[in-house]
Amino acid sequence: MPAKPGKSAVDLFKALKTGEIKAVWIACTNPAQSLPNQAAVREALLAAEYVVLQEAYGNTDTADFADLLLPASGWGEKHGTVTNSERCITRVQSALQAPGEARHDWEIVVDFARRLGAKLGRADAGRLFPYADAESIFNEHRESTRGRDLDITGLSYALLEARGPQQWPYPEGASAGKVRLYEDGRFPTADGKARFVPIEHKPTAEVTTPELPISLLSGRMRDHWHGMSRTGTVPRLFNLEDEPLLAMHPCDMRHRGLESGDLAKVSNGRGEMIVRVGERPGLVKGRAWMPMHWGKQFMNTAGANALACDAIDPYSQQPELKHAAVQITKAELSYPLAIVRRCASQSEALELLQRARAALTSFPYANVGLYGRTSPLVVFRGACAGPVAEADIMTLDRLFGLDGEDGAIVYVDAMRSVTKKAIAQEGRLLGVRLAGEALAQTWLKQAMAEDELDASLIRFALAPSAKPPMTMVARNIVCKCADVSDVQIRKELESGADLPQLQKNLKCGTFCGSCVPDIKRMVAAHPPKIAAAA
Repeated sequence: MPAKPGKSAVDLFKALKTGEIKAVWIACTNPAQSLPNQAAVREALLAAEYVVLQEAYGNTDTADFADLLLPASGWGEKHGTVTNSERCITRVQSALQAPGEARHDWEIVVDFARRLGAKLGRADAGRLFPYADAESIFNEHRESTRGRDLDITGLSYALLEARGPQQWPYPEGASAGKVRLYEDGRFPTADGKARFVPIEHKPTAEVTTPELPISLLSGRMRDHWHGMSRTGTVPRLFNLEDEPLLAMHPCDMRHRGLESGDLAKVSNGRGEMIVRVGERPGLVKGRAWMPMHWGKQFMNTAGANALACDAIDPYSQQPELKHAAVQITKAELSYPLAIVRRCASQSEALELLQRARAALTSFPYANVGLYGRTSPLVVFRGACAGPVAEADIMTLDRLFGLDGEDGAIVYVDAMRSVTKKAIAQEGRLLGVRLAGEALAQTWLKQAMAEDELDASLIRFALAPSAKPPMTMVARNIVCKCADVSDVQIRKELESGADLPQLQKNLKCGTFCGSCVPDIKRMVAAHPPKIAAAA
């Protein structure tokens, strides 16, 4: 084992940029989207002599910088053991085989080590890396814990398979794991006493100034994970939040001449982005909020992390990812673009999404993503300071498969530089392109995703109206796992259902559980049904 810790992630990339470190091997992470101060991170990756990326997904932001891409198995394809925060070790099996050339992480590392040993003329490479399977690696790890507070020398694959998950410590000779640590008051220190580290509270490393008066806070969306390389392939996970949005206090918006739906430029010395804004009265004045998940796979900038501060905590080495001082101004981009394209399958939607990413850099403001329920959709939004050239409009039409005349409805207002096109197939709306005015996109997404637009009403897709031409019940999918909407939940609440009954009748909140707080709020906000007197 190394005698001292290596560099933190932030310091590693600084060393990569200066040339102190020549090459980097990145496994199971996406620093070109997830680290702060993205411009510096990307410069470091470009400066590196060699970048190896070990990944299960080839569409991450970091993949663009890889000299060598090693396809790795994903979560459901792995086997071995998993330890949770309760110290329970669980034996897990592969749910399916890894596709193509993808291999398990340990297989990649062992293969590399043996090949490197041969290149270096080391005859002992096979002895140093003798592992034939994951169990042999577990057994070596198990021996390294002997006599320590996390001793698991009493565990084995056979025991875990026979008895199920077990808590550590589980030393050799034990019949069960220990539920609670340090009950005897002895800790793994020289004198057996616990060590307390006195920590002095410090404010954020970056403070606001008259030039950078807004604190930008970043966080998570309920239904997505990190850079969305995996969750960003599921259309219905975007039904709650389907585009990058900056939440602001109404007073801060008013002082900048902004209204909900306007575009704003967010900037500081590290980067800038243009994003749509929306009111959130619950925010403190002087603060804005944006999810950290959005990156260059979905928008034409690196997202909130491009502006994030890379100062690090001296104890954890964790960077100050959640806060940055920024300036926010109105973006004068008055010419909107919107394309909504229905796809026959999720695989078709993913292929179109990948192609559509090439168009993001063509506009000052642009994002692309998925949406859908019954039908998967690809949704593209853009904006410019002035009208887009006809040739560029035609390029977009070809890209999204809207360039034919069969089933086409076209509207052109040359005086206002407004041009729109809809394509219908067999009485269903296949896609719509709106340029110069795009109000209808607000209802088109749901209508197309749910197939709620009757053939006789397809022409209204080109109308300059944010209201649908028919009665359409607005709905949000509250429980993505069980595909349950707020409309269904309210209907159950009207009949007197409580949380347990909702979970029983609709199955909402019984899978991952992330929607339970939203369901509880809906239950609390709904007046209880009072039985009529006999």
